[in-house]
Amino acid sequence: MNVYRRRPFHFIPFLPVLLVLLGLLAACRESKQQLFILEGETLYTVTTEAATLGQALDQAGLALGPDDRLLFRGQTIAADAPVSACARPCLLQIRRAVPLTVQTPSKVITLFTSANSIAEALEEAGFALSPADRFSLPLETPIVNGLSVIWTPARELTVQVDGLQLRIRSAAQTVGEALAEAGLPLIGLDRSEPAENQPLPENGMIRIIRVVETITTTPKILPYEKRMEFSAELELDQTQLLQSGEPGLALARVRTRLEDGVAVAEVVEGETMVRPPQDQITLYGTRVVMKTAVVDGITITYWRALPFYATSYHPVTSDITASGKRVRIGLAGIDPRYIPYGTQMYVPGYGYAEAADTGAISGRWIDLAYPTEAYVPWHRWVTVYFLWPPPASFPYYIPPPCSTLTGYCPPPP
Repeated sequence: MNVYRRRPFHFIPFLPVLLVLLGLLAACRESKQQLFILEGETLYTVTTEAATLGQALDQAGLALGPDDRLLFRGQTIAADAPVSACARPCLLQIRRAVPLTVQTPSKVITLFTSANSIAEALEEAGFALSPADRFSLPLETPIVNGLSVIWTPARELTVQVDGLQLRIRSAAQTVGEALAEAGLPLIGLDRSEPAENQPLPENGMIRIIRVVETITTTPKILPYEKRMEFSAELELDQTQLLQSGEPGLALARVRTRLEDGVAVAEVVEGETMVRPPQDQITLYGTRVVMKTAVVDGITITYWRALPFYATSYHPVTSDITASGKRVRIGLAGIDPRYIPYGTQMYVPGYGYAEAADTGAISGRWIDLAYPTEAYVPWHRWVTVYFLWPPPASFPYYIPPPCSTLTGYCPPPP
């Protein structure tokens, strides 16, 4: 009997072929990659065999515009980066560019940007920003479609203060705001040129003037007055000191204004009386007494004798006196306010004289009359005797020429 055995199947010769097939299958599976793409609030899932991220987006209908931005893990990634650069799981974000309007002092600029904030957009656009610039919105404001911002660039300014020149930058509207921003506010009475409420000057020059006001008290001497009181107990023309004069004292309150250390104004705001002045009071006698005297060898009776400044005159154009009498020896010009016409007098060295004329004569001044052919010049002080009886009324006091005649004051005897 023949017995047949089945020969066994050997797998080993086919193993290399199987390994090749499995490798091809794995390579096919690895050539495809799954991407997760976030645009706005929409999440897309894309399985792609594209070589670059940009190609993958194009195939998915999510092509990037020239100003759009592709982000991976919050960082910008280039569109031509290989898909393999996006580690699994691959989550990408598309930020589409939107218009941003920037208004400057000279023009309006529209930017298309996919930046995250205003600051980032302006820096990417090449704007030279300064910390002192002013914006209508915070620079951290996120970019949204239709956003508009006003940009006021800071200007360079020179501030003169306390003997120094300081350079600052400011986009303020007024001088006061610029100084405050720079830590140089006007304090107290300080002022600036231009004034703090004025716009920034075109030439960029600002001056701070330090203003200080001081108040001091200054002693002031107050002069006393001299006054006369008539007394019937004293003989006519006799005087007696009743009260001595004493100056007073006041304290003047003076406000002094200094600008940059230089006094520019001084004002007396008021006075405080410390001691009032005390008037000097002199008693002047009014009691008329009849007296006699021998003058030029002649005995005369008189009621008043006073020193007068004596001059003499003769007629030049007219020989008629103010009283209507013709000029002759024995007439005299006087001040009729104090000596009535017709008053009889005796002048030593001249003789009897009657008050009959006037002219540039004031107070104790007598002008003795002479005919032209007998003229004798007089220019000296002399005692004039007023002969008895006295007139019914007369002034008790006759002032010296110096007190009543302007521009002429003969020296006293």
